[in-house]
Amino acid sequence: MITHDPNPQYLASDERYTKMAYARCGNSGIRLPKISLGLWQNFGASDPQSNARNILQTAFDAGITHFDLANNYGPHYGAAESTFGDIFKQDFKPYRDELIVSSKAGYDMWPGPYGIGGSRKYLIASCDQSLKRTGLDYFDIFYHHCMDPDTPIEETMQALDYIVRSGRAMYVGISSYQPAETLQAISILKQLGTPLLIHQPRYNMFDRWIEDGLTEVLKDQGVGSIVFSPLDQGVLTDKYLHGIPKDSRAAQAHQIYLADNDLTPEKIAKVQALNTIAQTRDQSLAQMAIAWNLNNDAVTSCLIGASRSAQVLDSVAALDNLNFSAAELAAIDDIVM
Repeated sequence: MITHDPNPQYLASDERYTKMAYARCGNSGIRLPKISLGLWQNFGASDPQSNARNILQTAFDAGITHFDLANNYGPHYGAAESTFGDIFKQDFKPYRDELIVSSKAGYDMWPGPYGIGGSRKYLIASCDQSLKRTGLDYFDIFYHHCMDPDTPIEETMQALDYIVRSGRAMYVGISSYQPAETLQAISILKQLGTPLLIHQPRYNMFDRWIEDGLTEVLKDQGVGSIVFSPLDQGVLTDKYLHGIPKDSRAAQAHQIYLADNDLTPEKIAKVQALNTIAQTRDQSLAQMAIAWNLNNDAVTSCLIGASRSAQVLDSVAALDNLNFSAAELAAIDDIVM
């Protein structure tokens, strides 16, 4: 005899909006949580869906209202969107109007000439596929994932404008565009009547390319930003303080985003020095790295990844200490520059 519901509906915490800080995204009316959750890894077909569900529930309970996807997140391609779609239907459908859900297209997705790039055909077809996988009626934000040099930027921006006007998305974004390309995108979208909401670049203590012009463009033009890889694929955590563990991402031969040659003795020494500063701030290195990203006034939100729920809560705890002294910032610069 069944004495309990084997699949009780998830009920979000009543305290979720007391735990998170929110920031206005550029000149828009949208406020994003300072910590957002990316589903780049750990939400694929080979990952336990029960763990993915716990991560999403923990994030929303902590006030993280923004979940970020892309068509090729997996493995396999599309799997993260499908995983999210299953969990959304089970847990988050009643909370749809409290969520910002984004997806992207740009990298290779299916065979042939129409499964990659920035063409109108690819972007609209990919958006439709992503909506089917997630089970959503619309995305809050739809991005062009990467600049396509073989497609006129006008065509790409016109496609994003159409995606909004057709009801497939509410806002549009771009990712990994250089400053000059970003200015072009902003200008074209403004003329079309669909302002650019947000830019998603890679940014962390070891990768500061956005400081060479992009942050000024975003601030001057009133465009928000959400930065990915704030922990440099786990380098800016305590995982590699004493070298490369056998079970770490850097030790996996199939991992193309972080390899052992990215972790030289010189870089590990820098990570150890940064960890010393974090300890004086009563933070973990990961928490300090997130706080450092948010210290840049061009950054609206910091996009974290997580392999377990505890990592989400650890990241949110970074918000307890976002202030840096001039001496701390100078010391960090001395280490990483």
